Formats: sequence, C-alpha cells, structure tokens
Amino acid sequence: MNDPGDLAVFLRAKRAALPPEDTPLNGFGVRRRVPGLRREEVAQLAGVSVTYYTRLEQGHSRHASDEVLLALARALQLSVTETEHLLDLARAKRIPATADHGPETVSPNARTLLSLVATRPAIILGRRNDVLAWNDLGHALIAPHLPADAPDHPSTQPSLPRLLFLDPQARALYRDWGKEAADYVAYLRLISGKYPDDEVLTRMIGELCVKDDDFAALWASGRVGECVAGTKHMIHPGAGHVTVDFQLWAQSDRPDQRLEIYELRNDPDDSRVRALLTAPALLAGTR
Repeated sequence: MNDPGDLAVFLRAKRAALPPEDTPLNGFGVRRRVPGLRREEVAQLAGVSVTYYTRLEQGHSRHASDEVLLALARALQLSVTETEHLLDLARAKRIPATADHGPETVSPNARTLLSLVATRPAIILGRRNDVLAWNDLGHALIAPHLPADAPDHPSTQPSLPRLLFLDPQARALYRDWGKEAADYVAYLRLISGKYPDDEVLTRMIGELCVKDDDFAALWASGRVGECVAGTKHMIHPGAGHVTVDFQLWAQSDRPDQRLEIYELRNDPDDSRVRALLTAPALLAGTR
C-alpha cells in the first residue's frame, strides 16, 4: 500500500476532529457514519473542488499552493501552530533537503548565555530535544540521576523524549506525566514537519513508537503544539514537590537551539533551588 504522506494524514485527522456543528454548514444534523466533516464539506468551506481536496487527502497531489493551504486551515479551524505545521508539511515536498543528520553541538553563543545563568536551572536544547549543555542546577532539576558531563559527549547526550518515555526515574519526576508526555509529542510532531529529512529524528520517533505504547498512542493522535513557556509539577528527590515555570529562548544564530530557564515558585529565599543540588549526590549512592 502506498504511503499517502504526512500532509494527507494530517488533513484527514483534522477533518475527523472538527464537529460539523462548529462550522457554518447547514444540515449538520443529518445521520453520519463517521465523526467530523465529509470531504465535500471541507472543500465547500475552503472554496476548492472536491476532486482536488480528495487528491490531497489521498496523497495523489502534494503540491498545494500556500493560498489553498491557508484556505484549508481556515476551513478546518486550525490554530496558528497547526497552520504552520500544515505549511511545513506541504513545503517539504518543494524545498530540497538541508538538515544536518549528525549529532548537534552547542553553539558558542548559546554556551555563553548558559554561563550567565548561574542562580536558576537552565539547559540548552537542540532541535530533537537533546540536552546539548546544562548548568549545575539544570542537571540537578531534570536528570539528577545522570552523570553531570553527559551532554558533553554525543554518545551520552540526554534525549528528553527518551528520558520521559523510557527512563523510569525521569518519568517519576512529573506529577502530571500525561500532560508532560502529550506536550512533548505534540512538539516533536511540529519539529518533524520542519525537518522531514532528519533521519536521526525520524529514527527516534520510530523507536519510541515501538518501545512505548503511550508514545505510539499520542503520536497517532496527530496533535501538534509549540512549547515556548509553561509550568511543570514535579516530585523531585532533592526539593520535594515543586512547581516550576519555564521559558524557552531561541538563539539568533542557531534558531533550532533553545535556552530553557526554570523558575521555582514560592521559593523567596532560594532554599529549594539550593536543595536541588542534593539530588545528584543522593542518587549517586543508588547507582
């Protein structure tokens, strides 16, 4: 069976997820065999022919113009992030592959910025959400059970998606693991659309689909999301139950590398921040 492609799969998923009663269509109350809109209804809302839209969903046409894609995004009521992903999926067929397939290395500017953040947990993430560098507090917060020098070597660079789904100690850090996992998978789908020729990223996604049923189910949902700020609720071996706000900053010279800085709530004297540093030593005794 031919692979219809990611663009076709995404269109199908978003069509199935949109209730007819949430659209301007008449007659949405008629009996339906499947959830969501029919193809002809999406075509009507977008102002394109049913034949053309059907070809897009079946993967027979993969060269839609931006104008058509934006019309489909409006018809399917996509968010800004979902619209960006839709455009990425279509443009991937028109733009030559340029992604670097090898290990990522932290840029000098990003490392300099990290060195300026000493009193808050901070890490540098690559486009695949590998940890390229961290400060002492960043290490102590997100992976205190790993060696402090793990990001310094390509063979041991921590992969946050792998940690979250395959490492029981990392998984246990999150009180709301389900939300954390869903957000990570949604971001990975967004990135996979931007770097469709990144074989390392593709292999990692395939590995996680095979090794973890939760990941496979979340990936199959088709959800897409950006992750630039938010809150994590953690059970930390050094600081106990903590609520952590985070903010991501993209680097101007390497926009695929992001500085992530964390702030612990309700910690006016920084005592709980300092308590983070007890975790690596504590866990070292269990290894």
